Amino acid sequence: MKRTLLAAAAAVLALTGVADAQTYPWKPTKPITVVVPWGAGGSTDQVVRLLGKEIEAAIGQTVVIVNQPGASGSIGTKSVVEAPKDGYMFASGAAKDLGTYPVTGLLNTKLDDWHLFLGVINASVMGVNAATPYKTLDDLVKAMKEKPNGITVATAGINSSGGAALGAFAQAAGVQPRQVTYDGGNPAVIATAGGETQATTQLAVEQAEMLRAKRLRALGVFATKPLELEGVGTIPTVTSSVPGYKATDNYFGIFVPKGTPAEVITTLEMIWKDKIAKSEALKKYATQRGAIVAAVYGEEAKKAVMPAIQEFAWGMWNRKEAKVDPATVGIPKP
Repeated sequence: MKRTLLAAAAAVLALTGVADAQTYPWKPTKPITVVVPWGAGGSTDQVVRLLGKEIEAAIGQTVVIVNQPGASGSIGTKSVVEAPKDGYMFASGAAKDLGTYPVTGLLNTKLDDWHLFLGVINASVMGVNAATPYKTLDDLVKAMKEKPNGITVATAGINSSGGAALGAFAQAAGVQPRQVTYDGGNPAVIATAGGETQATTQLAVEQAEMLRAKRLRALGVFATKPLELEGVGTIPTVTSSVPGYKATDNYFGIFVPKGTPAEVITTLEMIWKDKIAKSEALKKYATQRGAIVAAVYGEEAKKAVMPAIQEFAWGMWNRKEAKVDPATVGIPKP
C-alpha cells in the first residue's frame, strides 16, 4: 500500500511539476516538532523557523519549534535520537556539528544515522566590540600574540560553528585566545556587543543586526570569498590575513532520523524540491542576513557537508580537543 501511495505521488509530481497537501504521500495527523538544540534567536533558530513555516504551508499541519540548548547542541539532538521515529520529531542545526558528535564524545550518533534536508550555508565572522581598538584582523592577531589567553572570544561552545572557527583560526594564526562559551550564538553575540567579551566568531546571520547598528565591527569572514552583507558592506576573508586558515562551507537545516517511515522522507524531499528550493522568503532571509541559499537533500547533501565535517573533526584531533579518533568513526582525513 505504501509503495502504491509513493508511486502515485511521484506520478502526480511528474505530470504537474509541483505538489500540494493533497498529493504528498504523508498526511500528518498532529503537529510536528522540530528541536533547535541552541537558544532562541541564533542561526539555527532563525533558519529553522523559516523552513518550518514553509513545511507547515505545504502539508497543512502545524510545525512547532522547540529550543532545547545545552552541551554544544547535543542535549536537544539527543532528545530526537531517543524519541519514536514516527515522523513527528526532527532535529536541526549545522550538519558539521551533527557529523562530529562522536568525535567530541558528546553524543553517540553519526551522519549516516540521519536524512539531511539543508537550507542555507552560513559563514562565521570575526566580530569585535566596537569600543575595542582592533580595526583589522592583523591588529587582533597581534594583540592575541602579545596577550596569550588575554583576548576573550564568545562562542556557543567548542562544537558550535563559532567554536570550530575559533579553534581553526587559533591554530592557523598561532595564537591563544580565551574562549567564553554561551548557550547559543545569539547570547554570545549579545555578550560581545555589550562588552562582556571582546570578540565573537559566531555566524554572520547572528551578528548582522549588531554589525549594522555598529555595536560590533567585522574584521574577517571564515569563508572562501568575501561576504557582502546588506548595510555593512564587504567583509574580507580571514585567509587574506591568515593564509594557513582553510575555509569550508557550513550547511544548516533539518535532520530526520533514519528509521522514519518512507512516506515522511518522500514528502520532505518533494517539499524541498518544489517549495524550499524556490522559496522567496529563504532568498530574502539569505540576502539580508549574509547567508547563501543551499536547498539540498539526500546523497547530494551528504557529499556537500563532508568537507566541513572532515576539516573540523581532524582539526580538533590535531589540537587535542577531540575525545575520539575521527578515523575510528568513519571520518577520513581531509
